[in-house]
Amino acid sequence: MTASVPAFPADFLWGVSASAFQIEGSPTADGRGPSSWDAFTREPGRIKDGSHADVATDHYRRYREDVALMAGLGVGAYRFSVSWSRVLPDGHGQVNRKGLDFYDRLVDALCTAGIAPVPTLFHWDTPLALEEKGGWLTRDTAERFAQYASVVAERLADRVPMWITINEPAEVTLLGYGIGEHAPGKGLVFDALPAAHHQLLAHGLGVQALRAAGARQIGIAASHSPVWPASDSAEDRGAAELYDLLTNRLFADPVLTGAYPDEGLASLLPGPVAEDLKTISAPLDWYGINYYNPMLVGAPQPASPAGEFGGIEIPADLPFAFRPIEGCEHTDFGWPVVPDGLRELLVRLRERYGDRLPPLYITENGCSYADAPDPVTGRIADDRRIEYHAGHLAALHRAMAQGVDVRGYFIWSILDNFEWAEGYRQRFGLVHVDYETLERTPKESYAWYRDVIKGGR
Repeated sequence: MTASVPAFPADFLWGVSASAFQIEGSPTADGRGPSSWDAFTREPGRIKDGSHADVATDHYRRYREDVALMAGLGVGAYRFSVSWSRVLPDGHGQVNRKGLDFYDRLVDALCTAGIAPVPTLFHWDTPLALEEKGGWLTRDTAERFAQYASVVAERLADRVPMWITINEPAEVTLLGYGIGEHAPGKGLVFDALPAAHHQLLAHGLGVQALRAAGARQIGIAASHSPVWPASDSAEDRGAAELYDLLTNRLFADPVLTGAYPDEGLASLLPGPVAEDLKTISAPLDWYGINYYNPMLVGAPQPASPAGEFGGIEIPADLPFAFRPIEGCEHTDFGWPVVPDGLRELLVRLRERYGDRLPPLYITENGCSYADAPDPVTGRIADDRRIEYHAGHLAALHRAMAQGVDVRGYFIWSILDNFEWAEGYRQRFGLVHVDYETLERTPKESYAWYRDVIKGGR
């Protein structure tokens, strides 16, 4: 645990993250309705290890134990998500008070421990009743989201200092509706674009609903990556620019500038686009960045189609292809470890959006390494995770030295958990979870992060 970290401002916010579907379990407890991911995990072959999230880490019943772990870590904030179908089993209509009560208890426990609750209202688990009616391909889901946001905020806004509307709309659009590797498992390719627009509209409507209910400090958690062309050829540069547009600018530009980055692309979206953009671009208090790695992108090659990245099979008929990033370490997920990509990304965002870019928080950054407890001592020496976070914090510090206004950093994640289509094969946690006994064991990275936080304070 020798990796050092530069000094951050005294008011810098140190946090950890998790999401409801990945940790809560208890899928039918106290009236919770099914979600798109509950249905997806039941489809044969969808989850690579054949597992499901019915138990996950049992956070629904063990949340007090998990809050105690966060308190021992010394974090200032916990970013969690609210299960929409636990609060509104059908996605709208009758409120499930027992489900909402759980989040009330969780928020109270966090406040008692001196940890700021930072709820995300949508982290991929669409209520199944809404998904079966078209999900994010329909405008109705965005309107239902606003109603749901009101319900949650009316109960929790008096104790919640920061809110996140939607997590990673790009992944829901591209992986869920575009290529079908995530729920709801559609393979619509470019016909998935309405899902992008409707999530962005839901974000804007959600901002309005949250503010009306008295919520403060509202942001979004968007995934962003630097996109590098595979070569200087016009074909590779064009492919990289298209990928950057579809994964970065398609989601950031409407929120931050009130316009889509390409008029031709905007013409493919369901309307009224111009009117919706006024809602989508409602002023934010901050903007969240989820960063994991850069992407090396080029034009498809007949002998080497789009292929695979991080365990995800990419269709061969896309107008871009991924190339491996060499000369660096890779996580167990196969993701390249490029800490300076975070600095590059943040500086680019500031240059691209200027004074329209609000203060930033790194709402996710993390790595998967399957380090197991020592059979004799029980110690979990996850030195690679420590080096990963130390490197990214150093890169973040460099970006701040270059004038980027970053206010906090949330590690993904506090616990090992159900990692979507990977099942339980990938471990991101600062705390190891034995999936047979559900015993929690802090890793060496937990102690390292505790010391970083203590030093920062």
